[in-house]
Amino acid sequence: MFEAVGLFVLGLVLLALGGDSIVKGTSGLAQRFGVSPFVAGLLLVAFGTSLPELAVNARAVFTGSQALALGNAVGSNVVNVGLTLGAAAIAAPLLVRWRALASLLLCLMLATVAVMAAGWDGVLSRFEGVLLLVAFVAVLAACIARSRREKPELQDAIAAFARTSNGLVQNLLRFAIAIVLLYFGARWVVQSAPVIGLALGMAPLLSGLLVVAIGTALPEVAAAVAAARRGQGDMVAGHVIGSSLFNLLVVLGGMAVVRDVPVPTSFVRFELPAALVFAVMLYPMLRGDLRVSRTEGGILLVAFAAWVAFELFLVHAG
Repeated sequence: MFEAVGLFVLGLVLLALGGDSIVKGTSGLAQRFGVSPFVAGLLLVAFGTSLPELAVNARAVFTGSQALALGNAVGSNVVNVGLTLGAAAIAAPLLVRWRALASLLLCLMLATVAVMAAGWDGVLSRFEGVLLLVAFVAVLAACIARSRREKPELQDAIAAFARTSNGLVQNLLRFAIAIVLLYFGARWVVQSAPVIGLALGMAPLLSGLLVVAIGTALPEVAAAVAAARRGQGDMVAGHVIGSSLFNLLVVLGGMAVVRDVPVPTSFVRFELPAALVFAVMLYPMLRGDLRVSRTEGGILLVAFAAWVAFELFLVHAG
């Protein structure tokens, strides 16, 4: 058990370092080959933080741990809104000027409902996985087009997020280092999480839902709190919503394309609806005064704690 915890923590550290390295390397290479800083920044803000989760889930699928991957993908969405955004808003109220995020959040709600409908028969098929990936491309194109109409100062802030050295050798080295870090980080997390979960009485699905999802989110929580204190509410909200969409459409869609994904009935009844509830809770916050207050952040954290308590109750009740 202690060895598993040590490997899990070390894996999380490597995932965090690898995620940061691959974001910088990808940004530098993209701009070197002609992608504008604004588009690169938009992609990194919205989807860059999901790369460690993608590495973990790819490893889990490769080793046959689809239940753990499924739990991580959906659990991360609850953690994104409840823990990451809630903690950031408590640290400093989030002013959100990025108006396209309300539409992106609506897409997140629709995607969650779509995955619930697709999994109702107990399996996420390859055809349904392809549809999820196609939907992601469509959402991405619409997001880029909509964000180009944002105020110049917001576009500059998004572009600034991606600015880094575009030296070819340096960024190829960043990319290579990131691959190594993400490989070993994902390997050790996937290897140790079921052991920790079993010690806590959890099946692989719940190990992914709680242990892996919360563990991989901790570096993002720290980064979100720091960004909130710098007044970067747009970046925090963009990370949360974009990462959640990526988890549903790309991570789950990609898993299903590789191999049909079994979806337990309890997952359609409890976990996916919980992710939908958290997205719905966020919608009036972004559609109202475009501000997530400390009180609203506290509400999200309390809801997150209630969700964790409910999942643990189901474990012990079962």
